[in-house]
Amino acid sequence: MTEQQKLRITEKFSYGLGDFASCLYWQTISVYLAIFYTDIFGISALAAGTMIGLSRSFDAIFDVVIGMLADRTKSRWGKFRPYLLYTCVPMAVVGLLTFTVPDFSDKGKLIWAYVTFNSLMLIYTTINIPYTAMLGVITPNPVERTALSSIKFVGAFAGGIVISATLLPMAKVGGWLGATSAKQGWQMSFVIIGIAAIISFLIVFFNTRERVLPPKAQQTSVLKDLGDLVTNRPWLVLLATTITFIFFVALRGNAIAHYFKYYVGTQTITLPSWVPKIGGTQTWGWETLVSMFNTTNQVLSLIGAMLVPILVRRVGSKPAFVILFVIAILSTAAFYFLQPEQLWLIFAVNAIGSITGGPLSAVLWAMYADTADYAEWKTGRRATGLIFSASIFSQKFGWGWGGGLSLVMLNGVGFVANQVQTPEALHGLVKLMSIFPAAFGILAILILVIFYPLNEAKIEQISADLKARRAAAGDTPAGVGA
Repeated sequence: MTEQQKLRITEKFSYGLGDFASCLYWQTISVYLAIFYTDIFGISALAAGTMIGLSRSFDAIFDVVIGMLADRTKSRWGKFRPYLLYTCVPMAVVGLLTFTVPDFSDKGKLIWAYVTFNSLMLIYTTINIPYTAMLGVITPNPVERTALSSIKFVGAFAGGIVISATLLPMAKVGGWLGATSAKQGWQMSFVIIGIAAIISFLIVFFNTRERVLPPKAQQTSVLKDLGDLVTNRPWLVLLATTITFIFFVALRGNAIAHYFKYYVGTQTITLPSWVPKIGGTQTWGWETLVSMFNTTNQVLSLIGAMLVPILVRRVGSKPAFVILFVIAILSTAAFYFLQPEQLWLIFAVNAIGSITGGPLSAVLWAMYADTADYAEWKTGRRATGLIFSASIFSQKFGWGWGGGLSLVMLNGVGFVANQVQTPEALHGLVKLMSIFPAAFGILAILILVIFYPLNEAKIEQISADLKARRAAAGDTPAGVGA
C-alpha cells in the first residue's frame, strides 16, 4: 500500500462520527420507537406497525432518488460531503418534532406521527446515503476500506451505546433531565441528541476528502446506471442477504423493550458490595433492565466491529460473515428456552450474540464497496451513490416491514399496551425474540453462501485492474474539496 492510499487516523475517526450521529436516531427508531408510539404517544400497536411499515417502504424508494442525485452532484467539496453540511440542522429540528407528543385527538396524533416520522426518514435519507457512499470514494484500497468500514460501525455502536444507556433515564419522569412527564422527557432528550448530531456531522464534513472519481469518459445516464445495478449479480445477492438479515435484527430489536416490560418484568438483583453505586441487593425496573441490556449489546457489538478487520484478513469477507452469523443465530434461537428468572443467562446468551452479530453490518458494507468496484470493472461506469442508496433501500425495507411485522404480530396475539398480558401475548413476545428472527437469519446465510460470486482472489484482481486503469486515465485525484 502506498502512502497516498493510507488514510490519516484523524480522517478515519472523523468519518466514524457520521454513523455515531446517524445512530443516535437509528438506534432510537430500531429499539424504542415501537414502545414510544404505543406507551408514550398513545396509538395502538396495529396503527403504529402499519405506519412504520408503510412509511419506511415509501422512504426506501426515495433512497434511490437521493443516490442518483448525489452521483450527479458537482461542488468544490465533492459529490457527497455537501449533503452533510446542509442537512444536519434540518434533521435535528424534525427529529425533535417527531418525538414531541401534541395535544391532539387520536386522529390528529396519528396524522402528526405520519407527517413527522416520514419527514424524519426523508431527511435522514438525504444525509445518510451520501455519508455512506463516501465509504466507496474516500480510498480505492480494499484493505483500507475494510478498516474504514469497521471504524464507521464503531461510531454506529458508540451512538447506539449512548442511546441505550441514556435515553430512557433521560426521558422518564424525574429522570436525569428532571422531566415532569414522559412526554416532556422525550422532547427534552431530542434537543440534546439533535445538537450532538449536528456537531458530529460537521466534524465529518471538515475532516474528510473524496478521492475516487468516476472515469472521466463516463457518460451519465439514469437508465444506464439502473441497468448496471440490476445486472450486478454480486450486488443483487447482497441485496437479498441484507433484507433477510435486517428482518433477523428488526423482529428482535423491536421486541426487546416489550419483552422486558411485560415478560421479564421487575427483578431483584444482587451484585458484589464493592461494585460502585449498584453493589448489594437492589430492585431494578424494566427501564433499567432494557437500558443495561441494550447498552451491553452495543458495547459488545462495538468490540466485535473492532475485531472485524483481523478476522476478514484471515478468512475473507464471505467466510467471516457466515461464521459470525451462525453463532449469532444460535444465540438468538436460545431465547426461546429462557425463563424470566434466568436473568443472568439472558444477558450471557445475548453477549455471545452481540459480539458475533454486531460486526455483520460492517462486513456487509465493505462487501457493497466491492460490488461498486465490480460494476466499474465490468462496465467502465461507476455510480457509487446509487450502489449504496439502493443498498440502504434494502435496509429500510427490512427495518420497516420487520419492525411493522413485529407490532402487527403483537396485535394479533392480543397485546394491549400498559396492561397485564395474556399467556398467548407473552409467548408471542418470546417467539419474536427467538425463533422468528432465527428463521430469517438462516435464510440470509443460505442466500449468501449459494449465490455470492466474489471471493478474495477475484476482489484482488478487480482492485489491481481498476488501479491500472485509473493510473492510465488520471482519474484519481489526491483529494477533493479542502
